[in-house]
Amino acid sequence: MRRSTIRTLIKGAALYLNTNSKPGKAKAIVLSFTAIMAMFGAKAWAFSLDDVSAQAKSLAEQKFAAPKSNLPAVFRDMKYADYQQIHFRQDKALWSGEKTPFQLNLYHQGMHFDVPVKINEVTATGVNELKYDPSYFDFGNLQLDQAALKDLGFAGFRVTYPLNKPDKQDEFVTMLGASYFRVVGKDQVYGLSARGLAIDTALPSGEEFPRFREFWVEHPQPDRRNLVIYALLDSPRATGAYKMVVTPGSDSTVDVQARVYLRDNVGKLGIAPLTSMYLFGPNQPSPQINYRPALHDSNGLAIHAGNDEWIWRPLNNPKRLSISTYTVENPKGFGLLQRGREFSRYQDLDDRYDLRPSGWVETKGDWGKGKVELVEIPTPDETNDNIVAFWTPDTLPKAGEPIDLSYRLHFTMDEPALHSPDVAWVQQTRLSTGDVKQPNLVRQPDGSTAFIIDFEGPVLKNLPENAQVASQVSLNDNGDLIENNVRYNPVTKGWRLTLRLKVKDATKPVEIRAALAEGDKTLTETWSYQLPANE
Repeated sequence: MRRSTIRTLIKGAALYLNTNSKPGKAKAIVLSFTAIMAMFGAKAWAFSLDDVSAQAKSLAEQKFAAPKSNLPAVFRDMKYADYQQIHFRQDKALWSGEKTPFQLNLYHQGMHFDVPVKINEVTATGVNELKYDPSYFDFGNLQLDQAALKDLGFAGFRVTYPLNKPDKQDEFVTMLGASYFRVVGKDQVYGLSARGLAIDTALPSGEEFPRFREFWVEHPQPDRRNLVIYALLDSPRATGAYKMVVTPGSDSTVDVQARVYLRDNVGKLGIAPLTSMYLFGPNQPSPQINYRPALHDSNGLAIHAGNDEWIWRPLNNPKRLSISTYTVENPKGFGLLQRGREFSRYQDLDDRYDLRPSGWVETKGDWGKGKVELVEIPTPDETNDNIVAFWTPDTLPKAGEPIDLSYRLHFTMDEPALHSPDVAWVQQTRLSTGDVKQPNLVRQPDGSTAFIIDFEGPVLKNLPENAQVASQVSLNDNGDLIENNVRYNPVTKGWRLTLRLKVKDATKPVEIRAALAEGDKTLTETWSYQLPANE
């Protein structure tokens, strides 16, 4: 209840009592009522998505004002290694020593984080801005003039929680840069990122990167297992209000309510975007000898369509920009997944790609007609995020009219939990040179390309080995299918599909789709793959 509402109630009560009671008694009752309501108001003061939405709507009605950097050269030109020396002092952590498992740390400005982000704490009695103070930070070996620290601000924040051990604070949320944020669960390490919004991704006009310009973080109560974060988003063509309820755990989740306003026409609006990295893997081996069989934060796009179809699209690192579009009405979910958790798949002791979470968007409500889009960008190394996936609606509202969407983000390593037990999934996709076994048993390459796709899951494991499992395969006119073979896999208790095809024009991609069925019953998700152009 807001204070203006409380004041109105008090005035109304006073008017009624003065009219209908003796003067002395009315005055005493009003004073008592005022005291009670004041006490109630101190506890019931509320901040909500509507408060942020009002600001977003007001911003959308104004001309965009580009943020201006306030950084002196010593911070603006800072190298990454120097920026990494700046640490927030743990003894300054917000809520440290309180009866809550959460603590809030702040990021200093530096490098391309050159515009301050306003960060507020929401308490039971109001909103308090967190003011910059250089004493919050340890600057390591950096030699800094005190004048360079004047009037600076924060670049973002991170949240810690005893995620893995009860006596140790672990970082599990970081909000830093544009509208990017990352979340991990128990025993996970940072991998892919989520974003608030994507605009014109991969269009010739160039991508626009909205930014969270202000945050409001609710002071956590001792009995709460989650943290509530509000954010105000701004960009030349859109504004937005976000409420994010972050819940740490074995699989950490973020419940998002978003209300977006358009300032101007947008070519492509990306809702619930996920950003990841794919360098190489079994479906696209490294062109150079590498002891690691795979190097990626995610290895495929998964989609649960409104008609209950499941689609799996293995990722590529293409030689040129690639865009794949899946028309889906009312999607039930989509995400960039890291399938396969065995260390042997990665062999990396330093970066632990086997511990990087999948990111899954569980939609809520009616999202209508639209598309899930996958963007793959060439990258020479693992330092660049080159994969983007998002939902884009077919119809956008007029300027000033809101887009309201709700969804839950899952950061998980529990792959089977993302599937229906009635639908088997692709366990791996492997690329190979196509060949034919000669009478002397020597395999002779024949100029074809082979794919080995292993499907597994309870629905397959429950079938007898001699079940009549067949494949349903289609491909575009740039390839000829010359082998289509399904066999039982006794190791996985699933089935292996071998496809061999000849590419007609190597400068163009080949689109392939496959699934397994028994009679009229489809047993698996749809394997949807794009063999990239070889140029």
